Amino acid sequence: MDLSADVVTLTRQLVDIESVSRNEQEIADAVEAALRALPHLSVVRRGHTLVARTDLGRGSRVVIAGHLDTVPVNDNLPSRLDEEAGVLHGLGTCDMKGGDAVILKLAATVAEPVHDVTYVLYEGEEIESLHNGLRLLGESDPELLEADFAILMEPSNAGVEAGCQGTLRVEVRTVGERAHSARSWRGVNAIHGAAEVLNRLAAYEARRPVIDGLEYHEGLNAVGIAGGIAGNVIPDECVVTVNFRFAPDRSEAEALAFVEDFFDGFAITVTDSAPGALPGLDRPAAAAFVAAVGGDVNPKFGWTDVARFTVLGVPAVNYGPGDPIFAHKHDEHVETAQILRCEQQLRRWLTSPAQSEEHR
Repeated sequence: MDLSADVVTLTRQLVDIESVSRNEQEIADAVEAALRALPHLSVVRRGHTLVARTDLGRGSRVVIAGHLDTVPVNDNLPSRLDEEAGVLHGLGTCDMKGGDAVILKLAATVAEPVHDVTYVLYEGEEIESLHNGLRLLGESDPELLEADFAILMEPSNAGVEAGCQGTLRVEVRTVGERAHSARSWRGVNAIHGAAEVLNRLAAYEARRPVIDGLEYHEGLNAVGIAGGIAGNVIPDECVVTVNFRFAPDRSEAEALAFVEDFFDGFAITVTDSAPGALPGLDRPAAAAFVAAVGGDVNPKFGWTDVARFTVLGVPAVNYGPGDPIFAHKHDEHVETAQILRCEQQLRRWLTSPAQSEEHR
């Protein structure tokens, strides 16, 4: 891996190392070798997660992070560069090896940033949380993630998306009594009983809190329904699966309390829960970053690993090249101009003396 190459070429080098989740050893080995050759960084490896840090005694520290793994190959390797269109095609170009290339290029060439920097390149983001390298690092070595501010280089069209909403998934269960459908009055139809669940959802009015000047938009929706035994049997159970996307000013416990109150009278079972992430735009490091990169700041409605930083008390934003619409698609691609823009903007932020003054 040649860190002296331009950032688009470096993206291609990363893309052409196949790194589907649980198969990150080759790419982690290459990244480790490249980082250990840089004398201004101290490097720690945990599994297939790499942490490279400056220790210059600056007054603030920032984390810049990205995951090394991809979803499975879909006849979209090796990479292909369309120079005329300014587009790089291939698995991981958007999600998120363009961002990883920016991280590595900055790590190699910004030897004396105005903030101390922790660069994190981690495994297992695209699969179950059990394997997520950032989660595992936060549990084994939380001190390595201590910072005043964090940037997760998930694709965001080279614009700042602050924080993220949390997600809660529950099963809302209605019960009845089985009977032959020819004598339906002898039973209680659980599917009919689910009508009240759906009516409540249809009447739901979304909360839209403003946090750090950004308007988040919560959502409570049925995303699945299951019930029925046979074509001639009155069902005794129906399950409506509901997803609550909650603004980051709610904790997971508060989100659950809201859902329990909303479905008062029904049995609910939690099947998935993850916290949101506060944008933290009132923090000096975050405000300075937004001012440096310019453009509009938008709230992140989906969930990303920035939430893991919030758990550690570190405000975080998403900022990376690529349109997330093309993540995981057969025609995954990234505009090369976005990769270059992210590199230039982050370099300016990390090297401008004015940024250092703003944090004092």
